[in-house]
Amino acid sequence: MRLHSFLVCLQALLFAKVAYAAFGLTESGNSLIADTNAGLVFTVDKTNGDVTSMKFNGIEVQDQGGKKSHIGSGLGAQCSWVRTGNANNYIKITCNAGTLTQYYVARYNDPAIHMATYISAEPDIGELRFIARLRRAAVPNGYTASNIEGGTAIEGSDVYTVNGQTRSKFYSSRQFIDDQIHGVTGSGVGVWMIIPDTGYESSSGGPFMRDINNQGGTQQELYYYMVCTINDQRTPTSLFSTRTPVTPKQNFSKPNGSARTLVRPLATVSKYPTKHLSSALFFTSGSQPSTDINTVFWDGLGITGFVSQTGRGRVIGTASGVPSSYSNLQVIGFSNSAAQYWTRAASNGRFTSPYMKPGTYTMTLYKAELAVASQSVSVSAGGTLTSNIASKEDTQSAIWQIGEFDGTPRGFLNADKIETMHPSDSRMRSWGPVTFTVGNSIDSFPLAAFKAIGAVTIKFNLSSSQIGARTLEIGTTLAFAGGRPQVKVNNWSGPNPAAPSQPNSRGITRGTWRGNNILYTVNIPSGTLVAGSNTLVINVLSGSSGDNFLSPNFVFDALRLY
Repeated sequence: MRLHSFLVCLQALLFAKVAYAAFGLTESGNSLIADTNAGLVFTVDKTNGDVTSMKFNGIEVQDQGGKKSHIGSGLGAQCSWVRTGNANNYIKITCNAGTLTQYYVARYNDPAIHMATYISAEPDIGELRFIARLRRAAVPNGYTASNIEGGTAIEGSDVYTVNGQTRSKFYSSRQFIDDQIHGVTGSGVGVWMIIPDTGYESSSGGPFMRDINNQGGTQQELYYYMVCTINDQRTPTSLFSTRTPVTPKQNFSKPNGSARTLVRPLATVSKYPTKHLSSALFFTSGSQPSTDINTVFWDGLGITGFVSQTGRGRVIGTASGVPSSYSNLQVIGFSNSAAQYWTRAASNGRFTSPYMKPGTYTMTLYKAELAVASQSVSVSAGGTLTSNIASKEDTQSAIWQIGEFDGTPRGFLNADKIETMHPSDSRMRSWGPVTFTVGNSIDSFPLAAFKAIGAVTIKFNLSSSQIGARTLEIGTTLAFAGGRPQVKVNNWSGPNPAAPSQPNSRGITRGTWRGNNILYTVNIPSGTLVAGSNTLVINVLSGSSGDNFLSPNFVFDALRLY
């Protein structure tokens, strides 16, 4: 009995030593093979920085075709490695490609490839993104809206129809503020991209930016988008933008600074600041893991550009003045020329920022996606600053209003579908031309007006006390091909507004309404409106043309007459 117990203990000790010994890196030709001792073994080609194999519990997840997993379209980097960190429990693979350095880190007993990217100048690889090109047979379950396999292209080479439904990689996107994790699964394996709360701190866009997460074709592609070149025009967005006045009168309290408009806007973050961005490609047997990953370990790994938590500060405070119906839709953003952060406030307005790099930031309060206040804050290393913020939105007592001024078309016709479908999708309700009667449900009012489809007509009644000189406001969130509203009220034609400053992108056909929030103000002269029935016609003004949904267009935020 004693001999049996001794043998059992000896076996356990030997197994423990063998298990720990499995953690490490083996070189084989040009391959750097890292074993995490957690079921994940991955291989990096040291001559170019590609990940050429990812095996989890013996299942090969990396596609073995010509294209492997890598930054951009491949780095052509030279890679080296070292075992380092606390108790030598980390393997750091460093791949240098001039102004870009990509790190892959294996951590003992952790089934993940931890990644960090540092750039000191705009790289020549185009979009700064990590693409995991996975074996479709191993992880067939991605986002249905982005599964293009067997489809026919209907717009460019990125929007398809599959079995009568429109599909696109763009329809897998989520706003960055809600995109801490996305993944694909299969039998006995799941691959998840986890992005920490500082993962987008030097990225393109902002809290409401959306970008590709997945495309299911012959490969199952899983993405982490960081920065795109200034010439990339795929997904429009605007960070920290305010209402941009397009007429002398603007009934909105605009925070300091003007709206920022770039192609593929980078908000207040400069085009390619020196930066460090991190993420983790996490492997499970299928279930979604927690997004609460501890990134403090990076501090001990000698990563260029990394700023430790002790070298950062935070901002706490209370947001106020936003209507109670938006108590759970308050976003507080921070931005300067080098970094950006955001957080959601609790229903009572209390908020705590992520750990931020030291510096002076523009702090912006959003009512959903509409900036309603802005102020400056200075963050110091190790410090916690208290800074309360209150809405400065100038609300109006309206005769009538259609929708809510919140920087989104939510509630309008097809708004519930546009993020995951092309406007031509058979599941969409008819876009019109629409005639809308004030007082009807707003789900029959179109979220967008298209030049090729026709004008949007609004019918409304006024009493004798409501006529005279009045003001019409039309809020928009995005426009394509210079589309902007030109109105006719009864027999009076309003002015032709100037072309809006918006990203040069297809926009709405790629599943987004996010551009620069613009408020058009139309002063209606006395004698135009009448007691009784009135007609407002909103045309799309533009010098360009196009077919249906690629004709000039704009997206509605809300409208009101006062």
